[in-house]
Amino acid sequence: MGERPSSLDPTMPSSKPLMTQSSGSIPDSVESALRTLETESGGINALAAALRGPLGEPFAKAVELIRNAKGRVIVTGLGKSGHMGRKIAATLASTGTPSFFVHAAEAGHGDLGMITPDDVIMALSWSGEQPEMKNLVNYSARFAIPMIAVTSNASSSLGQAADLVIELPKAREACPHNLAPTTSTLMQAAIGDALAIALLEGRGFTALEFAHFHPGGKLGAMLKFVRDYMRTGAEIPLKPLGTEMSEAVVEMSAKGLGCVCIVNDAGEAVGIITDGDLRRHMRPDLLTVTVDEIMTKQPKTVPPSMLATEMIEVLNTRKITSLLVTEAGKVVGIVHLHDLLRAGVA
Repeated sequence: MGERPSSLDPTMPSSKPLMTQSSGSIPDSVESALRTLETESGGINALAAALRGPLGEPFAKAVELIRNAKGRVIVTGLGKSGHMGRKIAATLASTGTPSFFVHAAEAGHGDLGMITPDDVIMALSWSGEQPEMKNLVNYSARFAIPMIAVTSNASSSLGQAADLVIELPKAREACPHNLAPTTSTLMQAAIGDALAIALLEGRGFTALEFAHFHPGGKLGAMLKFVRDYMRTGAEIPLKPLGTEMSEAVVEMSAKGLGCVCIVNDAGEAVGIITDGDLRRHMRPDLLTVTVDEIMTKQPKTVPPSMLATEMIEVLNTRKITSLLVTEAGKVVGIVHLHDLLRAGVA
C-alpha cells in the first residue's frame, strides 16, 4: 500500500484498544469485529459523501475516459493495493470492460510491453508515493497513455503525474494502530465496483452478455435458459380435457413430477393438476370425475428462451415446484425444481 500514516497522527481519530472487557455476553472477539465493521463502514460512508461532492466530477470523467478507450483498462498497484487491483481488473473484465492487471514492479522488467497506446492505465496507491511506479508512470507519459490515479493524496507524485485523479477521502484503518490496510483497501475495492457498474449500466450490458463471460459454476448455470433444463417429449405428463381423474393420477405417478398438464385439442395448456390439487379435492368420487373439474385453470407458463435466473424467481414468487414451458401457447416442456437442484441452479 505504500507509506501508512503514523498511529500517533493527531489528524486521525483515536481508536479503542484491540481487546476490551466485553459488556454482557458479547465476547471480546465479537466486540473487536464490530469495531472493525463500524470503522470500515465509516470509510464507505465517507466515499459516498465524496462522490456526492468533489469526487463526483473526476469519477464521471474516469468513466467517460474508459468508455471511449479503444483498448483495455490496465490496472496496476503494489502490496494490498495490488491485490485490490487484481480484483478490480477481474470485475471490469467480467462486466464487459476489457481489463487486466499488471504488477507495478514487474512492469519495469518487460511487462510494459503488455500496455498499448490505446489503453487506459488505472494506478492504485493509497499514499501515491511508491518508487516502483516510476517506470510505469514514465512509460505512460512517453506514449501518451492516459493514467487514472486512485489515491488518497492528489498532490503525491502519482497524483501529479496522472491525467485524472480519483482522490479517496482519508479514513482511519480498522487496525488499532492505523497501520494494516483495511478500510483503505475496502474503499479501493468499492470505487472499483462503482466504476465497473457505472460502465456496465452506461453501455446497457445485459444478462445475456454477462452469460458469455460466466459459463461455469452456479453463476453460469443461472445464466442458461429454460430450454436447457426442461423435460420434453414423452417426459411431459400430459392429458387432454375430458380425461377421467383415474387416468390423470396414473400419468402423474408415472412421470414422477407431482403434476399433470391438461391440454385442449390444439395442444395448448389450459390447466394443471398437482399433488396439492388432489389433497384439496379429496372425496369418494375423485377418481371418476374428469380433470376439467379438478384442474387449476390458466396455469403459469414460461417460454423456453427465459433465463434460468428469472425462472427461479417465478418458482419462488409463486411458491410452486413445476413450470410448464410453452411456445405459441403449445406445451413444449416442463421444468421441475428437483431438476434445477440437481443442476446446481436452485
